[in-house]
Amino acid sequence: MKLFNSYSNQLEEFKPIEENKVKMYVCGPTVYDYAHLGHARCYITWDVLYRYLKFKGYDVTYCRNVTDVDDKILKKAEKEGKTPTEVSQYWYKQFENSMKALNTLKPDIEPFATKTLGEMISIVKDLIAKGYAYEANGDVYFRVKKFPKYGYLSKQPIDQLESGARIEVGEQKEDPLDFALWKKDEKFGYKSPWGVGRPGWHIECSAMSRKYLGKTIDIHAGGADLIFPHHENEIAQSECANGCKFVNYWLHNGFVTINKEKMSKSLGNFLTIDDMLKNYDANTLRLFILTNHYRMPVEFSDEALTSAQAGAKRLLNTKQTPINENLDITTTDEYKAFVEAMDDDLNTSKALAVLFELATKANKGEKDAYTILYKLGTTLGFTFEKASLSEDDLKNAIEQTSKALGKTFSSMDEIIELRKQARAEKNWDIADKIRIALDNAGVILKDTKEGTILEAK
Repeated sequence: MKLFNSYSNQLEEFKPIEENKVKMYVCGPTVYDYAHLGHARCYITWDVLYRYLKFKGYDVTYCRNVTDVDDKILKKAEKEGKTPTEVSQYWYKQFENSMKALNTLKPDIEPFATKTLGEMISIVKDLIAKGYAYEANGDVYFRVKKFPKYGYLSKQPIDQLESGARIEVGEQKEDPLDFALWKKDEKFGYKSPWGVGRPGWHIECSAMSRKYLGKTIDIHAGGADLIFPHHENEIAQSECANGCKFVNYWLHNGFVTINKEKMSKSLGNFLTIDDMLKNYDANTLRLFILTNHYRMPVEFSDEALTSAQAGAKRLLNTKQTPINENLDITTTDEYKAFVEAMDDDLNTSKALAVLFELATKANKGEKDAYTILYKLGTTLGFTFEKASLSEDDLKNAIEQTSKALGKTFSSMDEIIELRKQARAEKNWDIADKIRIALDNAGVILKDTKEGTILEAK
């Protein structure tokens, strides 16, 4: 299995530190607002990696943090007259619901920054003791120039970084490049050896990954926007504090763009996951994201999502047969093609082509094709359960059909019977009116050997 390592800037054969075990860390959300399509791209991407590593037989420990202490959270709390804890807890719950709706697996470990303050303080104390950090009036800064490899991940020479560095008002840095490990904050802070304050954002991930995964980990992943300064700073402070390599494989996913601009809250061009799920199901959003290689930018458009929606429906509406649990799919050509694609730096586009080929075979009645599709499809996080119809859905469908035909129906059975009669008499006008009315209500009628069944559109 080969993965593109952002640190070395090349494809590398994946070899875990411990045989058959993988320690994987992903930078999680700062919880102060709704998660958007950019977050969906990031967390679906690494959900697929997590699922695939487990599919390959690895014992994976997946840690994804929650940043619940941050300037943005404090600003929101002040604006809404709430405590930072109230804000972060509310928005974490919204994030959790969005991730569940997208069918992403919950990480094995999901630590909160405020619950890991002791470890952060410990690392900062170590850095001061080793001369890599210094205290200045309640703030603590990292001496960037004491770490010769600074800028290697982001491929930015130190002289270029210097030209853009600035010291903000109130900062007491020795050098403009130095970054904050601890910030003085007497209003919202926590007790520390340097007075009341709170951690800098970068130190949070260093502390949480070390506490839960160890000093050196296999995979650290996140969005490409985190390469600098966040991941660059993580490397510097972790390797100086721990005296060893921090991460073996750095993986980064590309942006989601709208009109060629990165989607972000600061630009105000973001689409929330909750809003997207009002128009498209989780399979559609996943297919939209996985059609593109994870390292490439994804351009959002209604056309692209409409195409993904058609593809997702094609997979879901594949002729389903009982899953053959005894089938050894590793001997099949489709499995081999799927693994070959995924082993090539998670080439999900090629892997999807295998799924669609299996869907065609299953629809033609080829033995075990649906079983292979199901097992490979769920590895990419797709669901194959048909959406069930609620009582409100059925009531709406009956009302829509009654309106379209100018006739009152009291049950769906009456509508099905009338359609059956119309088709038998070749009265296509009535049959079409029923079909269109139900389609508008989000209901599909399917004729099977067992009779006519109802499905959500």
